[in-house]
Amino acid sequence: MTTTMDLEQLKNLVSDREALLNNLEAADTAPLLMVLVHLGGDRSWLDRIAPHIKGPWSFHDETPDALKAEMREAVADILEIYAETGRALPTELPMDILPQMLKACTGQVVPAEYFPLINEEIDLAGTDPKTVQWRKHPAPEKLAAFNVLVVGAGFSGVGMGIKMQEAGILFTIIEKNEDVGGTWYENTYPGIGVDTANHFYSYSFDNNNDWDHFFAKGDQIEAYIKRNVERTSLRKHIRFSEEVLSLRWDEASLMWHAEICRKDGTTYQITANAVVSAVGMLNRPKVPEIKGLESFSGPAFHTARWDHSADYRGKRVGMIGTGASGMQVGPAIQNDVSNLTIFQRSPHWAMLNPLYFETVTESKKWVLNNIPFYTKWFRFQLFWSSSDTFHHNLKVDPNWPDKKHTLNAANAEVRKQLEAHIASEVGHDPELIRKATPDYPPYGKRMLRDNHWYRMLTKPNVDLVDLSIDHVEPEGVVTSDCTLHPCDILVLATGFETRRMLWPMQIEGRGGATILDRWGDEDPRAHLGITVPEFPNFFVIYGPNTNLSHGGSAVFHLECQVRYIMQGLRELIESGNAALEIKPEPFWAYQEKVDAAHRDLVWSHGGVTSWYKNSAGRVHAASPWRLVDYRNLTEVFNPAEYEFTPAANA
Repeated sequence: MTTTMDLEQLKNLVSDREALLNNLEAADTAPLLMVLVHLGGDRSWLDRIAPHIKGPWSFHDETPDALKAEMREAVADILEIYAETGRALPTELPMDILPQMLKACTGQVVPAEYFPLINEEIDLAGTDPKTVQWRKHPAPEKLAAFNVLVVGAGFSGVGMGIKMQEAGILFTIIEKNEDVGGTWYENTYPGIGVDTANHFYSYSFDNNNDWDHFFAKGDQIEAYIKRNVERTSLRKHIRFSEEVLSLRWDEASLMWHAEICRKDGTTYQITANAVVSAVGMLNRPKVPEIKGLESFSGPAFHTARWDHSADYRGKRVGMIGTGASGMQVGPAIQNDVSNLTIFQRSPHWAMLNPLYFETVTESKKWVLNNIPFYTKWFRFQLFWSSSDTFHHNLKVDPNWPDKKHTLNAANAEVRKQLEAHIASEVGHDPELIRKATPDYPPYGKRMLRDNHWYRMLTKPNVDLVDLSIDHVEPEGVVTSDCTLHPCDILVLATGFETRRMLWPMQIEGRGGATILDRWGDEDPRAHLGITVPEFPNFFVIYGPNTNLSHGGSAVFHLECQVRYIMQGLRELIESGNAALEIKPEPFWAYQEKVDAAHRDLVWSHGGVTSWYKNSAGRVHAASPWRLVDYRNLTEVFNPAEYEFTPAANA
């Protein structure tokens, strides 16, 4: 039980002490310690166990077994006391000892600036503090006169819809696919999964304790999104197999006019007071411009459009690209293909995490589902382990001598560990080490998880080719040395059209300005990644400079954006104004702030070529901020930064 628990449930929990203790053996030490101290208030347990916790992941725990057993007995004791006395479980963080608790939980000092964020994320009372409340609830007729169009029913669109539904705001979600899920619906390639621990890669208002893996596969993530749609009865607001072709702001009516295409090719128009784009960046597959690609005689498809009718078993497969999707596909199909030829433009760093392959046992699920507040502390532990703790690794030390390969002392230590891991995985083969080791600093591209990628490269049926591709012929791929690499199937693991954000929608704002006019083909910009001048009542989730490239969870970011947008909608509805639009001054001030922050970070590194930056070298996709920074930037919608247009009948 993650938040509240009635007395009868608590009594049942402690009725069989032996069973309770047996189940508690599956609990991780740190979150269980937090439960004990929070419920019992005995801080001496922190002094006894904290020295044995060396870091925020469970595999950093070195607590002796005897001490763990003693702690489990103490947890059982305190739960029995609550059951016998009928006392309510405390749902507020004990602020007097919170710093010591957080240090014991993570093995590190957690600065006080994180406390507001932690209070929201842990949310012991289960009230979802990120939910925007009305200051003065609007009259029914005012709510009935306002509607929002949401484009996309992935994680972002569903999260936005849930919060608008809770507030009583009318909305429609347009989804081009036949069901919800977004990128998790579209990407069905072998091995697809998440590289963020999924107990954190989930809505803060809907913790899922039934994941089968700590790093879930795509089908479970898609099922989680569907579960939220069914749980909240959101499906009735979604129009499936329809696509938004264009959006046009009408200055006479102060409304958005949307042209929408049905599956059969017919179109229709609807109007909305506001539009929220929830299509994200990883939406439109990027097909490489390779001479002769269309002449290939076998199946050729992008990972995001995996052709399940193409049987790769026993076939010669060529895979172009070694990013996140390619690194997942390779090990997933290697055992079944006769030969896997991987065409690599540049290698990626991939870090080992011992939990990547581990399943969540039924006993562990029992603990997550039944021990009060355990899930909340476990989620915080994952937040801390996978986000801001290594942001300092990304910053350039101006006095650092080897800026080509590393950025600072901490970054150099990470590189040393990664190089040692690669060498050990490829059997210290010097040629494979050369091919598999990036020449840019760690974190220059998003740090991936090693899913046995490196050891796969040593298999006799795998060839890693780091020569450039010259062209494709019907029989295979020809590299710059004129070698033909025969292939029966071509897999394009080549990413998405991230520079052409919101493409191919045609979006026309105030005065006829279009997104293409303002952004061009590769320089998208938005205030906080959310709002754009000349585009009133238009909001973007997972917009420019909001991609988390150093760690963290995209779901955390989207919840920050949803809260900000909900405050903007509240401002419009409560004030009776027809439109709001970000002013040029705060907009450009934020752009300068983002660009200045990026100048000292790894993604601007001259040796890094990535989808995070455009051809001019400007980083347009990655966020330069720590999670706590972005949370603080988006916590409060500031009306002073916006120009408001009164309603025509005001």
